[in-house]
Amino acid sequence: MTKMGPARRRGLSTEVADEIREAIFDGRYAPGEALRETELSEALEVSRGPVREALQKLEREGLVHTEWHRGATVTALSLQDVAELDSLRGALEVLAVRRVVDQATDADLSLIEKTAAAMDRADTPHEMVRCDIAFHDAVYAAANHSRLQQAWEAIRSQVHLFLITRVGVSTDGYLEQIREEHRDLVAALRLGNVDGALKLFAEHRRHAFDVLTKG
Repeated sequence: MTKMGPARRRGLSTEVADEIREAIFDGRYAPGEALRETELSEALEVSRGPVREALQKLEREGLVHTEWHRGATVTALSLQDVAELDSLRGALEVLAVRRVVDQATDADLSLIEKTAAAMDRADTPHEMVRCDIAFHDAVYAAANHSRLQQAWEAIRSQVHLFLITRVGVSTDGYLEQIREEHRDLVAALRLGNVDGALKLFAEHRRHAFDVLTKG
């Protein structure tokens, strides 16, 4: 059975990368699963060249791992990967939260609040992960710091994979927990309490980290 539909524009490696990325993000390809060029080219109805280029792009994003004797697989995060992503994400979020509290407009905060409210409509873990990423996209956008935004974009796909890996370990109480945590994050940002907001963001990150390292 084909796991993906045909690409709309043949020969476009960026679109092929988008299709494969979405298949990883919605769980059709799990961490550690093989990504075979022949199968992907047949499923997407493109030649193997764009597929190869797409896999190289996704490898640069950290979503794909390639070994000469195994080919390409969806990246399976090691404990070191998890620790490094958590610490780097934490460092970036400290600056983002401080800037949002210091200078975000009401429109910025309303957009952040809207992304949190969208979590009420998420009814699967993978949908909730997308909402979680969208919330943090809005926080970084509200920080109004172009280089910080670029740093977030550089690890965004890997953080998405981090969260997918987290729900692969356990989904017990996950949907409501994430909704509640993000309502609290919005409230802290609205109050303008930087210390309180930083504490809640750190707790939010720690919950996912603990599932991956202690579960």
